[in-house]
Amino acid sequence: MALVSSTSLLQTARQNKYAIGAFNVHTLEMLQAVVEAAEEAQSPLIIQSTVGTVKHLGADYIAAAATVAANRSSVPIALHLDHCSDFNVIMSCIRAGYTSVMIDASHSPFEENVAATQKVVEAANAIGINVEAELGKVGGVEDDIVVDERDALLADPAECAEFVERTGVHTLAPAIGTAHGIYKGTPNIDFDRIKRIADVVSVPLVLHGGSGIPEEQVKRAVSLGMAKMNVATELRIIFSDAIKAVFAENPEENDPRKYMVPAKQALKKAAMEKMHLCGCVGRASDFR
Repeated sequence: MALVSSTSLLQTARQNKYAIGAFNVHTLEMLQAVVEAAEEAQSPLIIQSTVGTVKHLGADYIAAAATVAANRSSVPIALHLDHCSDFNVIMSCIRAGYTSVMIDASHSPFEENVAATQKVVEAANAIGINVEAELGKVGGVEDDIVVDERDALLADPAECAEFVERTGVHTLAPAIGTAHGIYKGTPNIDFDRIKRIADVVSVPLVLHGGSGIPEEQVKRAVSLGMAKMNVATELRIIFSDAIKAVFAENPEENDPRKYMVPAKQALKKAAMEKMHLCGCVGRASDFR
């Protein structure tokens, strides 16, 4: 099937209290791995790319590969641009065929965040694609965006309600204590805050910083309203470690297929584990 907007996917996920895995990919093999995992698990899927990956590969190349994957697949697949503060980059991805974009103006004052998000929502609504925005600041590193843990601000439920009402944004990523990257200790997630935000916001919520969150915490966050879980750093590490293992055994290897295939297999296994964790395995049937 063709690439789809993630709006209906995430609305259905929230209504049914599961989340959809959203996986950042940086190579064709990584894209293929998460698509094969979704097909085998019969799970809806969100493929994501960072701004850095868009600049590295090109939005048109990424969209073309994702389109081929979606056309070959029996499960619904959306293509999402993660954490972008540049309106021009967002528009270039929309023109290339992305079906979901994130405008991240969370580092700006509230009114500026509202204005920037409104502008993207207006453009996206014309062609029916999803817009995600962030409120508060998620700590850690995401591509070239760095938020010191001391500066990470948790989202205010009342502001979340006002923000969604004024912007018309389709999905919201509130800062609730998670962080981008790999956690040094146990994540300090504010579950009460998730519940209070979910009580006043009807749109699906997004859990950023999904790499390494303990299973019980993910399941609790999903039960409270998180309908999308982003996973990035953990996938990069798994993919890279599999390649390193090949060269550790055979330093003279020069056939990319010999190290990309094991890396792809390792990533596929990890993606399927995340899908089981999110509760989205078998949920492709919700969209037929």
